Amino acid sequence: MSRPAHSALDSPRLYLVPATIELGGADLDGNGALGAALGVPVPPEWPPEHHSRPAVMAIVEQLRDRAEHGWSAWYLVGRGPEEGLVGVCGFKGRPDAAGSVEISYAIAQPFQNVGYATEAVERLVQWAFGHEPVTQVTAETFPYLRQSIRVLEKNGFCPDGRGSEYGVVRYVLRRGSLR
Repeated sequence: MSRPAHSALDSPRLYLVPATIELGGADLDGNGALGAALGVPVPPEWPPEHHSRPAVMAIVEQLRDRAEHGWSAWYLVGRGPEEGLVGVCGFKGRPDAAGSVEISYAIAQPFQNVGYATEAVERLVQWAFGHEPVTQVTAETFPYLRQSIRVLEKNGFCPDGRGSEYGVVRYVLRRGSLR
């Protein structure tokens, strides 16, 4: 598969394509529009869990502020000949005053449990720490989501107490602890 038309980050098995207002609009218009905008096939199982229409609408709204570009969603495009859009990963906004950013990720069902989330998180953490103000990357998940926790642990994140909502746990990776 050829590289997507948009500026992308490379990882061994993925292209990470930053969300734009146009890509978000295409995502809202359906799989055909999103696939055409990205130049790749979109699986019928799209969107993955937690990448709902309201979430995409929030991403589009966030991207109206040019300073948010890169600190929002990134579409994950597989490099394999049979693959296209495999998931989405990204940040919940640019770094706060303390230099903290929160990361999230969701993989479409047919592409789960083969390391795409781990690879995407690793690449976006590298990207985030490439920006001077970023001192830590955090993530929140439910304690029963073992696969999600495993993604974080494989990337060096450590438990950091309760999350921002009831029943959620927080993980953190500080700049000095990168592997």
